[in-house]
Amino acid sequence: MKIYTRTGDKGQTRIIGKKVVNKSDTRVEAYGTVDELNSLVGFAISVLDEKTQVLQPELEEIQQLLFDAGTDLATLNDDSRHSFIFGKNAGATDWLEGKIDTYTTAVPEVHKFILPGGATPAATLHLARTVTRRAERLIVALQQEEAINQDVLVFMNRLSDYFFAVARYANFLAGHDDILYRNSKPVFR
Repeated sequence: MKIYTRTGDKGQTRIIGKKVVNKSDTRVEAYGTVDELNSLVGFAISVLDEKTQVLQPELEEIQQLLFDAGTDLATLNDDSRHSFIFGKNAGATDWLEGKIDTYTTAVPEVHKFILPGGATPAATLHLARTVTRRAERLIVALQQEEAINQDVLVFMNRLSDYFFAVARYANFLAGHDDILYRNSKPVFR
């Protein structure tokens, strides 16, 4: 199998279903951003230290789920081979919610916005949160144009909350306090 197809030389790419679209297509932007996020999660794994290494298995699971989500986004719904690969991950959003609840109760309560940062693993996970939000916005834009698997959108929405919670937990494990945004009014109750 050759890595290069030369389709991109004209600014186009072939999506699952054999349709050729421009690389600026909303679908390509959406699944491309999910791919970017998956790479960022891989980077986050690479910077885990002895205090945060416990997060590696779940971050690798998230990479698997992101690959499935990207596959769904890259597949036209009218493709007869389309089976909503992500739909086979029933319970993925519930799993994330369980992790969010666990981490939220493990760290000190906050009522104000916090500044993203802290230990390198936490700062990287905060960055993953922002890329997740961008991917989510692109998926919403795509759903305004074409039908998508709604499970992917719900998962991505919850994933950004997960990255907020796990970044705070990584800082907690590393002994870093959250830094509150000085102009924040109480927002979390």
